[in-house]
Amino acid sequence: MPHTFSTTPRADGFFMPAEFGPHRGTWMLWPQRTDTWRLGAKPAQAAFAAVAAAIARFEPVTMGVNHSQYAHARQILPPDVRVVELSNNDAWMRDCGPTFVVNQQGETRGVDWGFNAWGGLYNGLYFPWDLDDAVARKVLEIERLDRYRAPLVLEGGSIHVDGQGTCLTTAECLLSPGRNPALSKDEIEAYLKEYLNVEKVLWIPRGVYQDETSGHVDNLACFLRPGEVALTWTDDRSDPQYERSAEALDYLLTQTDARGRKLSIHKIHQPGPLYLTAEEAAGLDVVEGAYPRRAGDRLAASYINFYFCNGATIVPTFNDPHDAEALATLQRLLPERRVIGIPAREILLGGGNIHCITQQQP
Repeated sequence: MPHTFSTTPRADGFFMPAEFGPHRGTWMLWPQRTDTWRLGAKPAQAAFAAVAAAIARFEPVTMGVNHSQYAHARQILPPDVRVVELSNNDAWMRDCGPTFVVNQQGETRGVDWGFNAWGGLYNGLYFPWDLDDAVARKVLEIERLDRYRAPLVLEGGSIHVDGQGTCLTTAECLLSPGRNPALSKDEIEAYLKEYLNVEKVLWIPRGVYQDETSGHVDNLACFLRPGEVALTWTDDRSDPQYERSAEALDYLLTQTDARGRKLSIHKIHQPGPLYLTAEEAAGLDVVEGAYPRRAGDRLAASYINFYFCNGATIVPTFNDPHDAEALATLQRLLPERRVIGIPAREILLGGGNIHCITQQQP
């Protein structure tokens, strides 16, 4: 039976491999919250199904669903997507699911981080979040994998690794008061090194403008391969995002990775700016204590929120003039993969994108 270890992955010789490495499969969760997803979550469900179908062409996909949605999800999803009942509060598998770690012998275990809906009672996005906090353990039980319960509130979207000892994160997110207010930056970094088994943590100052996750790194920057980083960008100096992206670029260009390499940075121009329309806002249920979504709100849209699967890269598109350029640039940078765009505005409306709703199992 799966065992919960009181040691750490580092102590046991396990590490988090890069997302661009080989996968055993992908985990997702089915959207249904009517205060997050408009029109009873039907448009979002169609978008999630399209993402699942795209990934399933390249590797196995498992969709976790609440019991009330099982029959509906099973009908909508392709037959080669596995559907399992998995209670949840919302559909962000990247953030509440396990971070899988491996060793040199090919064994896999999982890290189960604390989850408090991106900030708990300080600035979290909903309450309660108890079902989400149990998702990682349940996924590991289903896969019969041993588990580490980390003494840290952390979402998978707030970290990226290169598989060679380097972790990317943002200070804006990991040092936000709603996560781990009793821990210093050095203490948080020490936990990252223990539970991801990395040698070096690169702290980008801030994430994407108006990102309700307090600036997750997966919306701003990611490793394309060791030593190469894609960064969301805008040339418009009057856009609040310009200062954030320029700050990230300046920081990354002064850093080296765990193996001493200077980083090569590839700019991917952001879509939009995009805003929540009155019609979209009107389709949402208003629930006390939930994150308010209002017409005119800027959406934290980014092409960087893509997902690597076996042999492909699944990229969000927005029916935006920048879509074609982003896909072409990524295809040029990733010649060994098929770059596939999936219309993802409906996912964006919920506060994240394709990377946020997926979790790789190496």
